[in-house]
Formats: sequence, C-alpha cells, structure tokens
Amino acid sequence: MTHLHKLRTASVLKWVSSNFDENHLRSARTPIQLIGYFPNGQTPRFYKTERSPVTESCENVDRTSTGNGKISGRISRAVKKEAQAALLDYLYCTRSLHFVDAENMSKNTPHFLKKLIKSADNGKKIGQTIARFLRYHPINEFEPFLESLGLKPPEYVPLLPHKLMFLIDDDLLLHNYGVLCHYGIARNKIGKIYKEATEVFQYQVGVLLSKLQAYEELGLSQSALIKFVVASPYLLIGDANASFLKLLGKLKSLGFEISWIQRNLSEENSYNWSRMLEVLSFLSKMGCSDRQLGELIGQHPDILFEASGERTFSIIGFLLKFGSRMSQVYSLFLQFPRIQVMKFGLNLRKCFFFLNEIGMKVPGIGKIIRSHPLLLGSCALKKTNTLLLHLNIGKKSLCRYIQENPQELKHWVLGRRLRPLDWGNNLRSKTEKAKFLLDIGFVENSNKMKEALNEFQGNGWELQERFDCIVEAGFDHEEVCQMVKVSPRILSQSKDVIEMKIDFLVNHLCYPLSTLLIFPKYLTYGTKRVQHRVLMYNWLKDHGTDPTYALSTVVSCSDVYFLRKFVNHHPSGPQVWEDLKSKIYSKQ
Repeated sequence: MTHLHKLRTASVLKWVSSNFDENHLRSARTPIQLIGYFPNGQTPRFYKTERSPVTESCENVDRTSTGNGKISGRISRAVKKEAQAALLDYLYCTRSLHFVDAENMSKNTPHFLKKLIKSADNGKKIGQTIARFLRYHPINEFEPFLESLGLKPPEYVPLLPHKLMFLIDDDLLLHNYGVLCHYGIARNKIGKIYKEATEVFQYQVGVLLSKLQAYEELGLSQSALIKFVVASPYLLIGDANASFLKLLGKLKSLGFEISWIQRNLSEENSYNWSRMLEVLSFLSKMGCSDRQLGELIGQHPDILFEASGERTFSIIGFLLKFGSRMSQVYSLFLQFPRIQVMKFGLNLRKCFFFLNEIGMKVPGIGKIIRSHPLLLGSCALKKTNTLLLHLNIGKKSLCRYIQENPQELKHWVLGRRLRPLDWGNNLRSKTEKAKFLLDIGFVENSNKMKEALNEFQGNGWELQERFDCIVEAGFDHEEVCQMVKVSPRILSQSKDVIEMKIDFLVNHLCYPLSTLLIFPKYLTYGTKRVQHRVLMYNWLKDHGTDPTYALSTVVSCSDVYFLRKFVNHHPSGPQVWEDLKSKIYSKQ
C-alpha cells in the first residue's frame, strides 16, 4: 500500500514519462474498498503513444467561464456527448472510479467539460482527441467532482486541495461522500454541505453515520433529516445542535409538526437555529401567549424563517429606535398585515427616507412611525420627486399636510393615480394664481383659465415676477398677455431661466426678439434641444438642402419627423446630426 500511495501521488511529469514501466504500474495497482470508490474489475489502461500537440492543460486554462460562474460560448449536443463519453471512459476505466460517480462527474460538470473541450485539439473527432489528451494530461479530479456536487467554479476553486489531484488520495472524502449518498442526499445537494461544513468530509470511518443515527434516535425521520442537513450543514459538526433541538421542541409545543417546518425551509438558504429560537423567546417576552404566538407564526412563517428571523429583529430594532414601546411593537405583530416581513421592513424604511427627503424633522418622523407603523409598513410609496410633482405642493407644505393627514400616505403608493392637493398654502396659492390670470385678461371659470391654472407651477407673486421679466425684455404688457394666453406654461419657469432663454435666442441663435410673439412656446423648450435643431438646420441650409422654415417648425416637431423631414435629405446629414448631438449634450 505504501508503494501504491507513492505511485498515485507522484508528479504529473513522472506519471506520463516515457520511461515508466507500464507492467510495473499494472502490477502495483490493487483494489481499495472505499465507500463512494469501487473498482470495476477492469484493468486500468495506461497509454504510451505519440504526445498530443495540445500544449495547455485543462486544469490551468479556463477560457469558457465568466467570473460569476456562467458559461460563455456554446457547444453542440453531439460534441457534448462525445466529450462526456470520453471523460466517463477516463474516470471509470482508467481511474477506476465507481461507475455512478464517474457518470455523475461526466454529465453534471458543464464548466469543466467546456474547459476540457477548449483545452484539447479542435479536431473533428472530439471524443478521440479528449481521450488522447487525457492519456498525457491527468486532470485535477477534484474540479469535476466538486462541480458535480452542485458547486460553481467560484465556489469550489477556493476549496480545492493544494497537494492532491486524484480523488483516491483522499479516502476520507470519498468515504463520507458515500455515506451521504447512501443516506439519500442528492449528489447536487452535497456541494452545499461541502462548502459550509467541509470538515464533515474528514470524519473518520463511522463518525458521520453515527451522527445521522443520533438525530434519528431523537425522533427525526430520514426524509426530514435530509432536508434539515441540506438547509443547515453545520448540524453535522460537533454534537447534536442544542438550539436546533430546542427550536423543534418549542415549535412542537406550539402545535407545529416536523412536516410543517420542512415545508417552510428552503434548501437554497442556510438557517441560524439559535437566532430563530431567540425570535420566539423575544416575542414571548413581549407578551405573546403560546396561543397567540402559534397563530402569528402559522399565519406569517417568514417572521421566523426569513433570514432566520433577522428581518423580524430588524423591524423591531427600527421601531424601538424611534421610541416605540414594547407594548406598541407587540400590538403591531398581533395585527401584522398579510405582507412579507421583508417587504414590510423595506416599506417602513422607504417611508422614513421619504419623510426625511421632504425635510421633516426627526421628532415629527418619530411621532408618525410610533403612531402608524402598520400604515407605513403596508405602503409602497412612489418616489419623492414623483410625489412632489404630481401633488403640486412644496416640501414644507407637504410635511405639514402629512402630519395632519398621515392616512393620506396610503393613496400615494405605486399603481395609484395622484391628484394635486388643495390644502393650506396650496389653496391660497391657487387663489392668487386665479387673480393673476384675471388681471391679464383670462375669463373667469373659462376652460382656458382652468387649463392655465393646471399648467402653472409657483405662487401668484412668482408668476407676476416672471411676467414682468418678459415685459422688461422689450415687449409691452398686452403682447406678453397674449403670449401667456397662447402658451401659459412659459410662466412655469423661474425668472432666471426665462431671461437665459431669451438671451440665448437673441444673442446666440441670432433670432429677432419678435420671434417670441409668433412662437412663445420656445420658452418651454430646453436650450440644448433648440441649439441642436437650429445648428443642424443651419448646416442643411448652408449645404442647399432645405428652404426656409419657421423656428416653431424646426424646434417643436419630434426627432423622428425632424430626421425624416430635414436631416436625411443630405447624405452626410445623419452623421452631422450625431456629431452635433454628442458635442452639445456632452457639455455640463
């Protein structure tokens, strides 16, 4: 056995050396009875033929997988089958692995298989090429083995042994792997156990099986234990997990069977049984009787199972931070809505951020959170900017409105249509706007006046200020009145913006001021859009493409129409359009 061990752990160069005595190797290999590793009765095959021209080992080259474990590129089904057959033949016939294990490693290792194909010659008979490649390039068997257990390359690469490359050299790994397989744990689930409780695979013979039997003796069925072990591999480390057993006992006392616990476990997650036990204990200390606790957990299992109760503790901590009393938190959970715990916590925090963004003071926020936690946790609010825009109200006014009407928050959730608020200063502002419109010639209660009121953003005195700055630019009062009637939205911008756009029109685009009398809507367009259109139009005119058009035609049409009507008429038009766009919109 000592001589055999030395042969198997020899360097790769010696293993493929032409000076190897093939008959000596055959006589030295003797079958080893290990769980998960069984000789197949065939003579291992070693080859000594001309070396393959392949120069890169599949163990050192990985050009087919990305950093996140996804496979790049595709291979045909026929090539894949040939490669799988070649790998199976190598693992089963040459390496003498048990057929089931070899088959699992050849069929459930897409990353390794593609890497193997890329590393071998790209010939027509890929199966023969891979077989020849494997004669002289022994692979690190731990790679396909761990991938066949359900792990991705980023997961198993850090777990690869540093000094081993043949599975048979780690007989304890194979033994404990076999124990788990024979117990009924699916091979693609064993990878999670290996990743989270690697030491399990170095247990001496009989230790792992005794641990599984110990749990069975405590009353767990084999099917239940399989689910628990996959969900929490660390249950196999050390003695029987005390917190796990206490939690099972507590849930059983509340009326929950093992089958109910199984249904609420996800094998994709890992569970902290100690923290879950703390959740139940904390809820009991808050005042929940066993009956109430049973009803609560029965209706909302995620209070316990979502992140092992971490989400629940997060909500409790959030409420206590803002001054809620234990009795208030207790009341919240007794009335907990039919919503996921994680979603409830996210809504609660989103409401806090919203109140903070509109400038509400911490005492005011705390008061609302303490008084209406159920409301806040049930509301998936729209974004702050969206609410301010559609509610047509300032931040300070909105703060006061929410403090007086917190129940209104439920009307501002995703999927609900928003209407402007008529409240407090907003109502006074609307009255001021109406007075302003009457002063410049709008007819009271007319449709045009209603449309103008909806268009305006700002207080009455701000509208007057904007109106006056247009007059000061060189128009008389009546002309500006007419411009506002044609396009009320021009007064929805600040005085500075209006002055800047007028200056841009006259001093940069070189249009006369009178252009605004014909096209007052110009003031509602962004300067970059206007500049882009006008420069493009001027270029086309310089190149004799289009007759003269009014500024309103050039600016107000859609991009699709402008391209079709103007730009595409010149062969170089589209390129000039894109160049101007890049230059103008890249400016800060």
